[in-house]
Amino acid sequence: MTTTIMWFRQDLRLADNAAFAEAARRGPVVPVFILDQTNADVRTPGAASRWWLHHALSALSERLGGLVLLRGDPAQMLPALAREIGAEAILWNRCYEPGAVKRDAAIKAGLAGGGIQARSFNGALLHEPWEIRTGGGGPFKVYTPFWRAARALPIAAPVRAVKFELARLPESDRLASWGLTPRSPNWAAGWEHLWTPGEAGAARRLKKFLSDGLRGYPENRDRPAIDGTSRLSPHLHWGEISPRQIWAATQSAVEREPELARDAEKFLSEIGWREFAHHLLFHFPAAAQKNWRASFDAYPWRDAPADLKAWQRGLTGYPLVDAGMRELWATGYMHNRVRMVAASFLTKHLRIDWRKGEAWFWDTLLDADMANNVAGWQWVAGSGADAAPYFRIFNPAEQARKFDPDFAYVRKWVPELDTPAYPRPMVEHAEARRAALAGYEKVRAAGG
Repeated sequence: MTTTIMWFRQDLRLADNAAFAEAARRGPVVPVFILDQTNADVRTPGAASRWWLHHALSALSERLGGLVLLRGDPAQMLPALAREIGAEAILWNRCYEPGAVKRDAAIKAGLAGGGIQARSFNGALLHEPWEIRTGGGGPFKVYTPFWRAARALPIAAPVRAVKFELARLPESDRLASWGLTPRSPNWAAGWEHLWTPGEAGAARRLKKFLSDGLRGYPENRDRPAIDGTSRLSPHLHWGEISPRQIWAATQSAVEREPELARDAEKFLSEIGWREFAHHLLFHFPAAAQKNWRASFDAYPWRDAPADLKAWQRGLTGYPLVDAGMRELWATGYMHNRVRMVAASFLTKHLRIDWRKGEAWFWDTLLDADMANNVAGWQWVAGSGADAAPYFRIFNPAEQARKFDPDFAYVRKWVPELDTPAYPRPMVEHAEARRAALAGYEKVRAAGG
């Protein structure tokens, strides 16, 4: 019986965790999480995401009966830990962000050179990014054919939670010493009543959605005033639940109630969008920072710090945009329909670079995920793969009338709407549309 190190990352669960199941099968396990703030290629979690991580690690440690917490460079800390405890193998589930892929490959090579076995597994996706290819053998660039090809492949059943034995755990940091949660001021006050990070919280969230939210999902998901979405995205990002678990549970719900098939298909297609985003980022890693369509380098973005700040604070004078930005600040979450409208307003009404909006979402969203965040922003801006047409410019007022007709969502987050305190619109819609289209003409002239 050999001791195995299980390196947890964005897979903070025990069920359907292939790496953990293999580690438990081999013998005693030393579970470890390393807060990597040393690698310039690996993006540090934003402030909201760090709040979630704190509570997720606390929940995981309780579930395991102990968790080694280390802060530093995994390339140095993992082999040192293996030597300290006499571990012969280190196992982990793969991450797909460009910096993580580069880092993990170097770590695997270094461990092998030191005589330590290193193995990685799929713990985050239905299919690996390299498993889905076009007829010509390349990666997909359009969602619909990608999802059609993905649906044609078998989906493995979730791995059951396994019995495990903890080895004697070495010295560990105290979670509180990492300072992941805000103190002065505590801008996350009350979030613990809105969210339950951890594997058990994810399971309850999925169960509630399938029983109360799946029916009518295709229509309800676009109505921000009602609880019509699963809100599983933060749990998915940190791997407290896997897409295979969601897939299997949803299929079981349809087997019990076949009339839910249409609702389930739409819900699962959202899992498909997440898969597509990871597929794109894996095959086109430069898209994390650069326009996927190089012709968009010609777009004349405005440098307007005051306008950016007004957008961040929800003071644009467009109620639906402002409601979304305030919901984000107050809860760490924004309804997906409103995310699209808010992102479109920043990039097309204010003509501010999508990367500045993406950075704000990265810092303030509990579900901040590089693949989803980048793909979403580039889709809205028009610079990404399978992007929205350049001439698709959401009218925020029209979107509010269509998806929040009673203004219930808007009035919840913008209570001063009908008072003189509420600001006038920063820009008139028709004027903003003309300016945005003029900017896109420069993109077209550059070959876009």
